[in-house]
Amino acid sequence: MAEHVAPPLGRVSDFEVRLIRVFKAVVECGGFTAAEGELGISRSAISLHMSDLEKRLGLRLCQRGRGGFALTEEGRQVYRAGLTLLASLETFRTEVNGLHRTLRGELNIGITDNLVSLPQMRITHALAALKAKGPEVVVNIHMEAPDSIAQGVLDARLHIGVVPEVNLLASLEARPLYDEASRLYCADTHPLYAAPDADLTTEQLAGFEAVIPGYPLPEAARAAHAPLTGTATASDREGAAFMILTGAYLGYLPDHLAAHWVAAGRLRELDLPGCRFSTPFVTITRRDRRPHRVLEAFLDELANQS
Repeated sequence: MAEHVAPPLGRVSDFEVRLIRVFKAVVECGGFTAAEGELGISRSAISLHMSDLEKRLGLRLCQRGRGGFALTEEGRQVYRAGLTLLASLETFRTEVNGLHRTLRGELNIGITDNLVSLPQMRITHALAALKAKGPEVVVNIHMEAPDSIAQGVLDARLHIGVVPEVNLLASLEARPLYDEASRLYCADTHPLYAAPDADLTTEQLAGFEAVIPGYPLPEAARAAHAPLTGTATASDREGAAFMILTGAYLGYLPDHLAAHWVAAGRLRELDLPGCRFSTPFVTITRRDRRPHRVLEAFLDELANQS
C-alpha cells in the first residue's frame, strides 16, 4: 500500500502564523495545560489549534497523552522553522517602523525668482524644519518661471512649486502661502524721482517709458499696469529691477525686493492712487500625486509656519 504524501505547503496565511505562535508557546511552556496562562485560552482551544496546524502542515508535531507532551522529530524541525519565520516577521515590522521614524529621499521644489527676501520666510523655515526632521533628505531647488514650474509639477520633474496664483490648471492643487505687495518705482536718475509728491498725477505716467512683465499677471496687477506706457518687457522681477535702475523706465517691484535700493536712495516709490497691488502666492502639487513622505512632511512644516 502506497504511503500517503501530504501536498506541499502553499502560501502561509495570517491564520497559520497565529497557529505557529500557539505551537511555539506550547513547546516553550512544555505542554497544553501549561500554555493556557501564556496564551489566555483554554486547553481544549489549544488542542483544536494544534490539530488544525498538523492538518495544514500534513505532519505530526507532538505526542500528547498520559505519557506527557513530547515533540516528534518533525515537530522539532517545524519549531525551529517557526522561530525563523516569526523572527523574520519581527525584523520586517521593526524595519518598517524605522522607516516612519527616519525620513529619507529627495524634495524637488520649483520657486519663482526673488522670494527669499520676503519677511514671511515660510519656505526657509519649513525647509529648516524638514532638514531637522530628516537630516538625510536631499533638497533640490530650481528657480524658474511660473509656467515652467507648473509644467515641472505636472510632469513629476518637481514635487512642489511656489508660484503666483494666476491661471492655474484644475489638475494642480493649490495651497495659500502668502501675499506679496508691489509698488511703482523709479530710479534716482529718472525725471520723476525729484518731483514733489503733491505734483505727481496718474496721468503723468503715460508720458514715460515703463517695463512691463512678460508673464501672466493677476487682475489687480493688470489694472495697476494699465496707465503705463510699456516699451520694454522683463521675464522676471529681477529683470524689471535691472530696467528700472537704468533710470529710463518706470516699473513695479515687490516691496521686499525694492527695499534695499529704497534704503540706499537708488529707488523711489511713486505713491499714486491705484499704483500698488498684491499678488497671492501658493504652493502647487499634482492632485493625483503618489504618496511621498518627504513632500508630505514639507507640506506639514509649511502648515506649521502659518
